[in-house]
Amino acid sequence: MENQVILSNDNQQSEKSVIIYRSKDGTIQLEVQLVDDTVWLTQAQIAELFQKDISVISRHIKNIYNEGELEEESNLHFLQIPFSDKPSRLYDLDVIIAVGYRVKSRRGTDFRKWARPSKSLTASA
Repeated sequence: MENQVILSNDNQQSEKSVIIYRSKDGTIQLEVQLVDDTVWLTQAQIAELFQKDISVISRHIKNIYNEGELEEESNLHFLQIPFSDKPSRLYDLDVIIAVGYRVKSRRGTDFRKWARPSKSLTASA
């Protein structure tokens, strides 16, 4: 993968990493959380990725859970941000892909193709 940089915490056996995703056209760069072989993004990052308003992304995520397409408990992770009083919600690759299909984003297709192989990155890190 030519459009990635892996930054990992050496004190932990590469269970948590940050991968920098850059779009093919170079117009977007996201810090993607890689935790236990799964990529995670915030709603704001998903909105940036798909070039949609965050309210659109929020509505799609809510519908994905309400329609039973995915279960919220297994696809949602909370990350405590330093100096913040509440944790950030992170959504896994399954949610990102489901939203991508709903917004019909070419950039989402590119991200999905990029992210799928990254599940094996922790083994080589």
